[in-house]
Amino acid sequence: MEKLHRTFPGTPPVEALRGVGFTVRAGEAVGLLGGNGAGKTTLLKILSTLLLPSAGTAHVCGIDLAGDGRRARRHLGVVFGGDRGLYPRLSALDNIMFFGGLSGRHRHLRAHALAALEEVGLADRAKSRVETFSKGMRQRLHLAVGLLDRPCLLMLDEPTIGLDLMEAERVRETIARLARDGTAVVLTSHYPTDIDRLAGRVVLLDSGTVSHDLPIAEFRRQAGFTAEVRLSGPGVAPRDAAVLLSDASPRIHQDEKGWRITFQVAAWDAAVLDRLTEVVRRHPVTDIDVDSPGVEAVLRRLALNHA
Repeated sequence: MEKLHRTFPGTPPVEALRGVGFTVRAGEAVGLLGGNGAGKTTLLKILSTLLLPSAGTAHVCGIDLAGDGRRARRHLGVVFGGDRGLYPRLSALDNIMFFGGLSGRHRHLRAHALAALEEVGLADRAKSRVETFSKGMRQRLHLAVGLLDRPCLLMLDEPTIGLDLMEAERVRETIARLARDGTAVVLTSHYPTDIDRLAGRVVLLDSGTVSHDLPIAEFRRQAGFTAEVRLSGPGVAPRDAAVLLSDASPRIHQDEKGWRITFQVAAWDAAVLDRLTEVVRRHPVTDIDVDSPGVEAVLRRLALNHA
């Protein structure tokens, strides 16, 4: 897409998109992020051919979305998910075939529908009514509908919202497999885990423009630290440990089970390791956790800088 603009009429007019442009390649999963009003929903509607841009162009598989939306839709998969959008009294297979028929797909429709159910792990429930499905199974069925024509571009809006941990993981595994098999994926989610696990690149929208377009590893570095370390132990929190780690802005938590000190490491070096070793030597540390910064840490820092 190039220089996409979308202005909604009003007094004054609202510029939802102001020159947005980026490319999603085959086999690439891009996390599309941004706060409320950033332009994510407007952009997804344009890419889904539900909305025309005020200016600019967008293509899928070389087809102009605005100029030939009907042909472009054959190469698009759109998964908005949720409890709506499916017919609960119909079977999973009948749901897919119904939506496939509405889109003009008739050739080998049943075979394609069964293949889509197999892809999302619902082949054994093809003849079961959707009203008997869990929320996670319904979300996977939405995904199967989006996969019916093996799209070049698959767009997913909050694919794991409301799912338990196991169902969310099943959905993530399916999406990751599709990207590995060559499908271009655009993913939005309020769950940082989805972006951390699935995206190889992050595009961040801010007030209708692209503020960041970075590989996921480089985006994580925007958090401003290399690692977050948590030390835990019994009894009362050691105050001298906080002094030893004072340049890392330690946070101390105390409860009936013991203490926990959390601090951020800007960069690993001998001085940091020496101070950490000194804390462990002086006090009965029972647990050490080290985590790299994730997407959530970056967004938190950007929000603070923006405030």
